[in-house]
Amino acid sequence: MASLGVETEQEPLLGDRTTGSREWDIIETEEHYKSRWRSIRILYLTMFLSSVGFSIVIMSIWPYLQKIDQTADASFLGWVIASFSIGQMVASPIFGLWSNYRPRKEPLVVSIFISVAANCLYAYVHIPASHNKYYMLVARGLVGFGAGNVAVVRSYIAGATSLQERTSSMANTSACQALGFILGPVFQTCFALIGEKGVTWDMIKLQINMYTAPVLLGAFLGVLNIILILTILREHRVDDSGRPCKNINFEEASTDEVQVPQGNIDHVAVVASNVLFFVVLFIFALFETIVTPLTMDMYAWTREQAVLYDGIILAALGVEAVVIFMGVKLLSKKIGERAILLGGLITVWAGFFILLPWGNRFPKIQWEDLHNNSIPNTTTFGEIIIGLWKSPREDNSEGPTGCPVEQAWCLYTPMIHLAQFFTAAVLIGVGYPACNVMSYTLYSKILGPKPQGVYMGWLTASGSGARILGPVFISQVYTYWGPRWAFSLVCGIMVFTITLLGVVYKRLIAFSVRYGSSRIN
Repeated sequence: MASLGVETEQEPLLGDRTTGSREWDIIETEEHYKSRWRSIRILYLTMFLSSVGFSIVIMSIWPYLQKIDQTADASFLGWVIASFSIGQMVASPIFGLWSNYRPRKEPLVVSIFISVAANCLYAYVHIPASHNKYYMLVARGLVGFGAGNVAVVRSYIAGATSLQERTSSMANTSACQALGFILGPVFQTCFALIGEKGVTWDMIKLQINMYTAPVLLGAFLGVLNIILILTILREHRVDDSGRPCKNINFEEASTDEVQVPQGNIDHVAVVASNVLFFVVLFIFALFETIVTPLTMDMYAWTREQAVLYDGIILAALGVEAVVIFMGVKLLSKKIGERAILLGGLITVWAGFFILLPWGNRFPKIQWEDLHNNSIPNTTTFGEIIIGLWKSPREDNSEGPTGCPVEQAWCLYTPMIHLAQFFTAAVLIGVGYPACNVMSYTLYSKILGPKPQGVYMGWLTASGSGARILGPVFISQVYTYWGPRWAFSLVCGIMVFTITLLGVVYKRLIAFSVRYGSSRIN
């Protein structure tokens, strides 16, 4: 029985037992399998902590910025928010290229260390006598730069999983990322109990309050993440069938590893995938941005109500996204990734189509502060999203509510009914996560078994660019032309994207399928 147990433990987890093909005799041992999945799970944690680093302070940036620098205005707030995505956009290709030629531990540890240092800087931005807002800008930009390791994480997971494992692994990665975005504001809410004053550690001039405690927690978790990466993460790479293969990042090459299949990557499919991913992130970023001003204009919600209700709505969408991430893992095995991506895009289009204003009922008009010859405001990105941060306790009164008459479209554009809004939010909440994970999965399969660091870097950079341009686009169009034009243009963008997917649909196939280098069940 003992010998039988040993034989069973050493039995290959993957491999064709038939003879005649040397490459199918190569197997993955149980030890290799366990080490590979331990490493992948460490990177799930890294993805989770990266998204927590972004969201854990998102609700407190505005009041903290006002506290440390009275010269900061809403326009500067927009730059502070955008600096994270700008930093990530710049760093992603750099870390991706680095990971192609060196062990992935190096860019991962360095990027996380940058994020830790940036969080510490954020905790000390109140110290300088002047220009505090610029220190905050640099701190958030560096946190984003450190988050460029997302490209390394996804390229590692793409290279360390077989085609059959890829969709599930990418879905788990996206679920961890979404969970981080959900729990970040929850952590921030818990730290609000500390209060604005908090406590001060005079020896190192460190203030621990509701603004700095979240980033200090982020720094601590970053250090813990570095320790786990150094002690547990190992370099693993398998081909599309799951067989261990040679990798530039391995410390030692094994004679039992298969060689990387040769062939040219389909760059048309690569470019199309980047465009599809850009649109997916662009659409969701603008939706997140417009939720607060839209609900305040349409339903005459006060700032307090908007922060509460919209926060609940976005949190619910986050939970919905996690469920969808889990569901597409099963659905993709039946209908395939391309069909899910197409269905997700159509669902998002349907959500924005439902958001188009219809009927004869108009929103409540905010008449206060009306001046002669009023023209629409040139509202900046920072001013549009300021309601997410501004606390109602800053004023004794909430002020006027409704659709500001300075926005001329308020006078002739029908209101969006609450049922419309909720239905659209649910549809967008279904379509976005499906498109997100399928974009990553298809992209990694198109690239094949070759190092994907640079390509994943460009994909992450395109997503960062989308998160910058989406809010700017929607804030300008919505302010000047209103929701009818804004959502009509979004529907037009979705039609273009669906058409693009139809054109390249047959090209979005796995590298190994294109070159017939792998047998897939």
